[in-house]
Formats: sequence, structure tokens, C-alpha cells
Amino acid sequence: MTERFSQTLRQQNLPTWSAAVGHRFVNELCAGTIADPVMVRYLVQDHRFLDSFLTLLGAAIATADTFEARLRFGRFAGMISSDENTYFLRAFEALDVSPAQRSEPADTAPTAGFKAIMREAAATRSYAAALAVLNVAEGLYLDWAVKAPKPYPEHFVYAEWITLHDNPAFNDFVAFLQAELDRVGPQEAALASDFYARTVALELAFFDAVYAEEA
Repeated sequence: MTERFSQTLRQQNLPTWSAAVGHRFVNELCAGTIADPVMVRYLVQDHRFLDSFLTLLGAAIATADTFEARLRFGRFAGMISSDENTYFLRAFEALDVSPAQRSEPADTAPTAGFKAIMREAAATRSYAAALAVLNVAEGLYLDWAVKAPKPYPEHFVYAEWITLHDNPAFNDFVAFLQAELDRVGPQEAALASDFYARTVALELAFFDAVYAEEA
């Protein structure tokens, strides 16, 4: 049986992918043992590229070649704009993150990189490019979330971030992303491969960056 295109791209980037999925941040998140300053740095930086992420989802809606795909992306954009964004706001409140703490720290290099690659993929007006970035951004998070040991940590800041990335609707959406990339990616294989590889590298760098101040 021929390997699926999405599986081929993951295999090509497996060392970096596996390093991200098995990162210290993921392990401490799932155990509920992340130091508050580390979790705050992560949440502040992660929340900053929701705007670029919505831009990318908008590009996927615009470039998708079926009505059914546009509906799926539209529903997902609604979830990001509501449930996920609300999670961030609740987490900031629970961790006593002031408006200054949210706005004053500079973007880390990976945060700036994520903003840039999402907007770059959107600007290509290539459905395959958008799918390549989305397959990493969502598929990698599903990969670590499904492996999270149970029971989850009691505090919602940890538990809800896991369940946002491991629930039936999210699992189905990632499967949809993979199927769409399998369908259209081979026609733009070089472009999709480039965006996929750069996004995987950014995921690992993003996790590394939240510990940079400990060095």
C-alpha cells in the first residue's frame, strides 16, 4: 500500500516531530508540574499568533475547492474564536497575568516565526500550503494530547489545554486535515514539504523558548 502523503511528510520530519511531542514542556504540562512563570510565558506567546492563525484559516476557506471543506474550516475558526480564545483569557486570570505581562514582553523568535509562516502560507493562495501548516499545528498537538496520561491534572489550565486538543471533534478535524493534504498535496509536493518542515521546526523551537530564561 502506498504511504499517504501526510504520513510521508511526517516521516521526513520525524526526529524533530518526536522531539516536540516528547518535549519537557509537554511532559510537565501533562503532569501539571510546569512552573507558573514557564506556563505564563507559553500562554502569552501562544495567544499572540491566534490572529495570524485565523488569517490562515481564512485562507484555507478561500482556497478550498469544496463547500464541505469550507464548512469544516468555518466551524473550526468559530471554535478558535470562542472556546480556545476564552481558555486563554480564563488562564490569564487564574495565573494573575496582568495586561502588562501580556503585552510588554517581546515576541520570541519562534512566535515571530509562527506569525510569519502562517501569513506567508496564506499569501501563497495555495490550499496545499495552508494545509501543510495546519497539519503540523493541529496534528502535532493531537499527537501529544492523545498520549497524555490519565487522570489529567486537576487545575483547568493544564487539563483543559489537553482536552482542547484531544476530543472527538478535534480528532475528526485533524483526520480531515490529513485527508485533504493527501488529496491535494502531491500536486504541490515541494511547496507543501517546505511549509511542513519549517512548521515542525518552529513547534520544537517554541517549546524550547519557554525555558530560555532558565538558561
